[in-house]
Amino acid sequence: MCRNIKALFNFEPPATEEEIRQAALQFVRKVSGYNKPSQANEAAFNAAVAEIAVITSTLLDSLETHTSPKNREEEAAKARARRA
Repeated sequence: MCRNIKALFNFEPPATEEEIRQAALQFVRKVSGYNKPSQANEAAFNAAVAEIAVITSTLLDSLETHTSPKNREEEAAKARARRA
């Protein structure tokens, strides 16, 4: 899995549309092998990003958990500490 795709479920505040779109973009880039598609492939690339973003939003809205939401800032601090 692409290291740039972050977990988006069970956070407070919830994932934004932009975060979901960025994850979809990273996924399509990884699968297609394109960082920026050619003009011939741009429409298909952008359509895939849009569809995956919608599907991801649906998934996040459908998931259930019994744990309390994680705090984004605390999780970011933990990630920085792991990298250090």
